[in-house]
Amino acid sequence: MQKSTTAAPEELSDFLRALRSLPRGHSLGHYNGRRWSTSLEEAGNGSRFKLFAEELGGKDIVSFNLYMTGAGKPLLKPCEMSAEKVIGFVLGYKVAPPDD
Repeated sequence: MQKSTTAAPEELSDFLRALRSLPRGHSLGHYNGRRWSTSLEEAGNGSRFKLFAEELGGKDIVSFNLYMTGAGKPLLKPCEMSAEKVIGFVLGYKVAPPDD
């Protein structure tokens, strides 16, 4: 089981900005030269995010929950993977155009 990652908002500001810019619901996109199917749910007016992504035609996945604590700090809970993998995915994922 992976440990939770708690960091001050400024430490994860690029990650949080990228996460908030992703479309809610299902999207197709590219990460690391591969096509991905991604599902993002937001609840509680941004107090919780849940992301699940899978590489199309491959075996890789990315999955995590992110909670904003009462103090406004993010609590990242990767699902059986490193926080670095999760952060890298969110920063590098690009939503594909509709005709892609």
